Amino acid sequence: MNLKVHAESYDIAVLRGLDKVTARISTFEAQKNKHIRFGTLRILVRYCDKRPPEETPETSVFLEVIDLRTGGKPRRVFTGWMFASSPAISALEHPTYDVWVIDCKILSTSSEETGGE
Repeated sequence: MNLKVHAESYDIAVLRGLDKVTARISTFEAQKNKHIRFGTLRILVRYCDKRPPEETPETSVFLEVIDLRTGGKPRRVFTGWMFASSPAISALEHPTYDVWVIDCKILSTSSEETGGE
């Protein structure tokens, strides 16, 4: 039996964010190639990959994060891969927010089809 090792690409990244000022943790979904906001951060997911269940578990997401602080010029604060199994390897370093990867999932077509006929 020959198993091919590869990650599968998904449409949605499940992320968790911490607001260090309020100590509030939020879990949110970010669709690939669509901007979302978390506090003053604008997050863009470029890739979301997850290994198949028969492989060693790993979820990896390529993110671009821009800080849109009021009164300041937008500033890129993170670009790169984040890994669910090892969040410290490639972490967002920001004084107010932490963001890390939880999972990847497929965009549900049933939610798009509601409100049909």
